Amino acid sequence: MLIENMQLVSAERSPGCKWEWYFEHQDNGLPFPNFHVVAPFVLSEKPTGTKRFPTGHYLVPDTNAFLNAMDLFEQKSGFYNVIVLQTVLEELRNRSLPLYNRLIGLTKSEDKHFYVFFNEFRLETYTVREKGETINDRNDRAVRTAVQWYGSHLQTASEHSGRTKDCPAVVMLSDDKENLRRATTANLSACSLKDYVSGLEDATRLLDMISASQRGQDSRGLATEQLYPDYYPMSKMMTGIRAGTLHQGVFNVSPYNYLEGSVRVPAFDKSLLLLGRENSNRAVQDDVVVVEVLPKAQWKAPSTKIIEEETLNKDENADTEEGEGESVVTEQERRALQEEVRRIHVKNLEGRPQPTARVVGIIRRNWRQYVGHVDITSSSKVKQSRRQQTVFLIPMDKRVPKIRLRTRQVDELVGKRVLVTVDSWDQDSRYPVGHFVRSLGGLETKEAETEALLLEHDVQYRPFPKSVLDCLPQQGHDWRVPSDLSDHGWVGRKDLRDKLICSIDPVGCQDIDDALHARPLPNGNLEVGVHIADVSHFVKPNNAMDMEASVRGTTVYLVDRRIDMLPMLLGTDLCSLKPHVERYAFSTLWEITKDADIVNSTFTKSVIRSREAFSYEQAQSRIDDEAQTDELTQGMRALLMVSRKLKQKRMEAGALNLASPEVRVQTESETSDPVDVKTKELLDTNSLVEEFMLLANISVAGKVYESFPQTALLRRHAPPPRTNFEELTNQLKVKKDLQLRSESSRALADSLDRCIDPREPFFNTLVRIMATRCMMSA
Repeated sequence: MLIENMQLVSAERSPGCKWEWYFEHQDNGLPFPNFHVVAPFVLSEKPTGTKRFPTGHYLVPDTNAFLNAMDLFEQKSGFYNVIVLQTVLEELRNRSLPLYNRLIGLTKSEDKHFYVFFNEFRLETYTVREKGETINDRNDRAVRTAVQWYGSHLQTASEHSGRTKDCPAVVMLSDDKENLRRATTANLSACSLKDYVSGLEDATRLLDMISASQRGQDSRGLATEQLYPDYYPMSKMMTGIRAGTLHQGVFNVSPYNYLEGSVRVPAFDKSLLLLGRENSNRAVQDDVVVVEVLPKAQWKAPSTKIIEEETLNKDENADTEEGEGESVVTEQERRALQEEVRRIHVKNLEGRPQPTARVVGIIRRNWRQYVGHVDITSSSKVKQSRRQQTVFLIPMDKRVPKIRLRTRQVDELVGKRVLVTVDSWDQDSRYPVGHFVRSLGGLETKEAETEALLLEHDVQYRPFPKSVLDCLPQQGHDWRVPSDLSDHGWVGRKDLRDKLICSIDPVGCQDIDDALHARPLPNGNLEVGVHIADVSHFVKPNNAMDMEASVRGTTVYLVDRRIDMLPMLLGTDLCSLKPHVERYAFSTLWEITKDADIVNSTFTKSVIRSREAFSYEQAQSRIDDEAQTDELTQGMRALLMVSRKLKQKRMEAGALNLASPEVRVQTESETSDPVDVKTKELLDTNSLVEEFMLLANISVAGKVYESFPQTALLRRHAPPPRTNFEELTNQLKVKKDLQLRSESSRALADSLDRCIDPREPFFNTLVRIMATRCMMSA
């Protein structure tokens, strides 16, 4: 490999640092003195020490350590300078992709010092699988081999530098007893997670974050009673699914009755009902399960009763050992289920029985981190200093069962919002077992409840990492559209700066992503334009900002803040179509008759200069003010006239109006605390913007399909199964003698218009809200 007149004679990635390049100059065959370029170390040159490892140490976790304690490795109070072996990284990716992604995130952190060592590609650490050796045993041996070599490598380096007394230790972390035993036999530094954490300054808090099963707190002895039936073997489940005797689907729990679940499967028109804990068999919301249909004599109608676990099973003793005096169904639950059975046999029942089933296996657990609060009635009333206690966590999501926790911080956690992770749910435990991750703050405090909502809905709210911010233009807020039309930024763009363009958005909107204009043409038609901010100019495919935006998906608006999809420099400035500044855009231009018929369409990249940024109220006031006769106002009136005709055409074609009323939260100006909630008043200008955004989407979709008929990916709403509307149709017929038809969108739209109760002005809106819930997602 020649680099100018230098020849690369060797390249090596030294453990703990970047690539080291060795070049040798060649000029007329004469050697040139070698030179050596070394990138900065990933691992700290002088890692911190502990009581057990006073000269400092590097950690080498095995796969089980990451599987059971990823929360620990993400803590800022410990777990720095970690060597991630290639063997472990690949095994973790095969075992849990979410944990693998979290670990990759740690390797990119500049302050945590997580270094990936490719032990499988190094001669001294490559491990050949022996005859009769399992893959797991081979991988454990590969970890021990890497730890042994790494320790020897550091010792040799320390001897060469004359610093043998300061040589850091290389410590293997594992909760595998056999792996620890063999490491100790080989005179390697190794310890369990519990032993290692016990030597850290923040041990009390960190010990609560170790998986309950790894702490040995879940052992119930040899003669524990099984509360739940065994799962079928995977081979039996796959055979049953292929034969049609078993069915696979996603487990959903009713938000109103935690004892009732459902699984939608293709073989049945209605969802399969799963009633009671036995039939749910340790399935948790969103798990992918395999179910077996029960005999038809056991089919039942869905419950109409609200049953909450926190109310029904309060004052339970969390310290009761699993399997000791515990039954899968409490007496309160049994009474509630019996009441439901009696209700089902009442004559003239409004609901009709549907198939019931039971869970016979779990294909994939979709456990996540859960937010909740400690049930104060489940904790000991006696002060027990820092002794570990068992308590119940009541999750915010009422579809998730109570979680049993072992913690030394009961006094600190009572009255707090707490984040936990589920570790296991064994057959002899009525509830899943988990461990503490962190406290979010006091119950009903704004900051804690806001963060809890973000976590529960998986909203990415952490600050943007440096790799994303590095993708932003170096000029920052001083960036401008180039004045030179020959600049690369103008290539393929149309100059629309002379158009009288304006934006119409809610009050206080900062990220103005669309704008409009209209002007009369000499032939009597109108030129109408919709302009969308050209974000793609700043966000290049597959760079760090693109990846981050794909994870966030959208900007999330809260009462007192916003969680941006893109850094604020783009979202509220460079990609915001603010007035009186030039911005890059994508534009759709139509020639439209005054009867709202489209003559032709044009699609182009553009440069625009918006004249005004109106709120909906300001735009409506300007349109209604007869004294305003300027060109911009005349253009807005033309837009309103066309939008009304576009909407009329959509409705005549059978479009559905399922819009629910929006609310606006009024806040106190200084503290941003909410003080009132009001329904938003919808103006004609709201409909104006909506109609032209729909028209732009429809036109662009048509162009995409015309250009790429074989590969165009278009979003569509599939027609909902008729069974989705059965309950709503039945209730309207029984309670109001109203008929809801759902055989087509036109029939549904017409029947919704007729669902009116003169005594209840809100009734039609309520029916439309319920009808929306019956529709399929796009």
